Amino acid sequence: MMKHLLYILLFALLALSCTKEVIIEVPGYEEALVIDGRIETGQPPIVLLSSSREVYAPTDLDAYLQSNISGATVTVSDGTNSIVLDEICSDNLPPGTEELAASMLGISIDQLENFTICAYTSINNAIFGQVGKDYYLTVEYGGSTYSGTTRIMNPTPLDISFWQSEPDTPNHGYSWATLSDPVDQFDAYFWEIKRLNGAASDDNFTPTFNPVFNDEFFDGLTFDFWYENPNAFGPETPSNFAGMYPLGDTVLIKFSKLDPSVFEFFEKKYVQVQTAGNPFATPTNIPTNLSNGALGIWAGFSPSYDTLICLP
Repeated sequence: MMKHLLYILLFALLALSCTKEVIIEVPGYEEALVIDGRIETGQPPIVLLSSSREVYAPTDLDAYLQSNISGATVTVSDGTNSIVLDEICSDNLPPGTEELAASMLGISIDQLENFTICAYTSINNAIFGQVGKDYYLTVEYGGSTYSGTTRIMNPTPLDISFWQSEPDTPNHGYSWATLSDPVDQFDAYFWEIKRLNGAASDDNFTPTFNPVFNDEFFDGLTFDFWYENPNAFGPETPSNFAGMYPLGDTVLIKFSKLDPSVFEFFEKKYVQVQTAGNPFATPTNIPTNLSNGALGIWAGFSPSYDTLICLP
């Protein structure tokens, strides 16, 4: 017995003697340029610039307005046409771009008109988005140049969309759709909705909680799938109706194709959003298709649209 106790004591002393203090040096915060740019079929490019914020800095709209950047030179090219975008503020946007700008910011059109937010765009239709083209973004600001490339993919429309009630909620159900995915190619999709319910209509399109997916597990297949109503959550919605559309709703579905780099950005972004605050979640670094240390994305969208009427 004494021999065993001696071995245990020696082992404990050995373990303690191997302990080493580890000092982790956390790098200091370095401000970076954030680019939030998009171009979609038939629409002008819109680019918003801001400066990054420290992790503990406020993240409300006022904080964003303070970080909004003006005075840059922003150019978009399709390989043939090269257009320097105009800097236009929210109280003087080109007609027809208010909805897209508000959607990018996640605010209503009324809020957009009440705040001064500067963006870069052009009414020159030579640079409006076209399917199958690559678009090259260049941003010159603060003595540095940043660039990115995106492609507007060939769209894949939904075969059909339909509403289907649940057995326990005959007056509420999810939005369903049938998709025929092209075979032997990479395809990535982005799902957004806008309710067309008269006074209860939405100002802009809203993505669902996990709006982006690719065809890794269904390449070339035809299948049915469903999506929730992103507006049907919270204290005003009974728990048994969460995520559902009520009977009689009319919903416009915006179903876009993404190129691989844009898919990677949005996939990781929504993973991070969904796991924020979870101490057991795997840390997620959001990739970018921008150069020279810029954060954000230059994204091409090729949407198709489908109107969903929530009736049996």
